[in-house]
Amino acid sequence: MPWKRCSGNRLFKLALKRLQQTLKALTQQVAAVEVELLALLEQRFAAQMTLLCSVPGIGRKTAGMLLLFAGGFTHLDNYRQLIAMAGLSPREHTSGTSIRGKVRITKMGGGLIRGKLFMCSFAAKKTNAACSALFDRLVAKGKNKKLALIAVCNKLLKQAFAIVKSGVPYQADFTSKLALKA
Repeated sequence: MPWKRCSGNRLFKLALKRLQQTLKALTQQVAAVEVELLALLEQRFAAQMTLLCSVPGIGRKTAGMLLLFAGGFTHLDNYRQLIAMAGLSPREHTSGTSIRGKVRITKMGGGLIRGKLFMCSFAAKKTNAACSALFDRLVAKGKNKKLALIAVCNKLLKQAFAIVKSGVPYQADFTSKLALKA
């Protein structure tokens, strides 16, 4: 065994080199599996992937994760269920008439999708007009920027749900028919 003849420092360097090689190999395997999974998702959910990728701020990986997480949006009746599943719904601690602490998100849902959406919220606040307006409005009110980014995550989920359910790609200047009647 080569490490029996090595000194402590040399043994450490040898072990570190082997760990780096193993890490590199595993990273390449993960990347290959990720590409294959995205290809399978694009075959199975071709229409939904195209619709979700039309939303500024949502990329292919996030669209695929959303479709896996939400089960293709087939079992959800409204966007609130999707927000609750992702653990982004607000929760306050109350007892009688007292309210203890700040309102926070529940974090009872999928942590992976929540993290992916949070990273997408940075891009969405720059490219998505509705998300940018929401972020700017909340920050102007004096809200914390992180809170505003969580609101952008919720907005992205609402947009994703509406787009997949309606089958209409994202339109920046979309106005609801209900708003036109009022």
